[in-house]
Amino acid sequence: MLPKAKLSQVWATVLFFVFILSAAAKAAGPVVHIIPVSGTVEPGMAAYLKRVVSSLEKDDTAILVFSLDTFGGRVDAAFDIVETISTVPKEKTIAYVEKRAISAGALIALSAGTLIMKENTLIGDCAPIIQTSEGQKEAGEKTQTVLRAQFRTLAKRNNYSEVLAESMVSKSMEVYKITWEDRSEYMDKTTWQELSEEEKAKVIRKSTVVSEGELLTMDDKEAADLGFSRQSVATLDQALDVLGYGAAQKIEVSENWSETFVRWLQPFLPILMILGIGAVYTEIKAPGFGIPGIVGIICLGLVFFNQYLVGLADYTEILVFIIGFLLMGLEMFVLPGFGIAGISAIIVLAAGLVLSFQNFVLPDPNLPWQGALMIKNLGLVMGSALGALLVSMSVVRFALPKLSKVIKGPYLDATLQDSRVESTEALGISAGDEGVSLTTLRPSGKVRIRDRKVDAVTQGDFIDPATQVRVIRVTAGHVIVETIMEKRET
Repeated sequence: MLPKAKLSQVWATVLFFVFILSAAAKAAGPVVHIIPVSGTVEPGMAAYLKRVVSSLEKDDTAILVFSLDTFGGRVDAAFDIVETISTVPKEKTIAYVEKRAISAGALIALSAGTLIMKENTLIGDCAPIIQTSEGQKEAGEKTQTVLRAQFRTLAKRNNYSEVLAESMVSKSMEVYKITWEDRSEYMDKTTWQELSEEEKAKVIRKSTVVSEGELLTMDDKEAADLGFSRQSVATLDQALDVLGYGAAQKIEVSENWSETFVRWLQPFLPILMILGIGAVYTEIKAPGFGIPGIVGIICLGLVFFNQYLVGLADYTEILVFIIGFLLMGLEMFVLPGFGIAGISAIIVLAAGLVLSFQNFVLPDPNLPWQGALMIKNLGLVMGSALGALLVSMSVVRFALPKLSKVIKGPYLDATLQDSRVESTEALGISAGDEGVSLTTLRPSGKVRIRDRKVDAVTQGDFIDPATQVRVIRVTAGHVIVETIMEKRET
């Protein structure tokens, strides 16, 4: 046990080193983490950015630079990314448009505290698009309202024009730049019409920035002129110089192996579902458990594993999948054939797949795209199931019979073409054999002949149980008998 004086010295030394290390960290200055945001905006990207931001949010020296090059993607994934970036103090986040930030990319760009754009790059055009039977169409007002609200929130947070931000979403907006003697203001058509004549008379200049029927899409210079971008730059290094981080340490952030695998696997999920469901169906139809079952579990497992890593599949989906596989095992090992358990297994697995493609169980009425996403997921899974059924039936019907011509035997070539059910050899009984009736023959029933129970008929007579009988003949699969006692009396 150390004396109190010694213990105090130890604690003083520890605190001194902590202070020195803290001071050294502060003296080292900020560290710039360059985070690429490229490709389609989808759940894999959202999971990747959430992991990176979570790992850096407690680092006081970290400055997060999101290098953008995207045409957009899923609205739900974009909202998740915006929520992730918004958890970081805005002075520590920078959006650098490397090539383009279109649609959902524009939403992500405006979520950062500072926006700066490379020369000849673009930002804007965030109209929500839905897929219909007639092709792609612009989403309705319910979806646009939610998006406009999100753009307004980000504009307020970062001191952008709310009206201009909203005009990236809706074509129905017409935006003017109104100039008075002491100030300028961006104003939509509705607000302009509500001004009094006296206020309109004081306007020095009115110019149209966004015409009705168009979406606000800006190049780097226009974005700077309209107050979105800090400046146009030639390189990222120049951008950091402009923002005061030119001398800071720079760290390139990249996806880990699982995130790369998840994003690579995303386009192949429908194919994996077709193979998986088809293999499961084939396994249920076949006796025992073999290669189709293993292939089905691997394919569906990859789909589920992919969605689990991006955060869409959780404990609910795990439970649903377990129930589905238990039902499949029940159908294969306990209940032969293909019945309620097999059908239930396919339905439950399909429901689990639908849930694994979305981060909700039932769509929220306040988020209209969730309903469209759920319909899309249902169509994807049902289409995959139908395709799997057709593929598995085709394989069983056409592919498997041809394997014998490709793969060497041995095979069994004998068939039952010449066999006959009435064959005496097959029955093991012949005329003259004697036995005893087991049931009443009226005129058919059961008899025992040479320790073998067989179906038999009389020539029209009724024979009581426990009566001695003799086989008259065997024909057309029937054993014809008579009573021995009656024959002797005759």
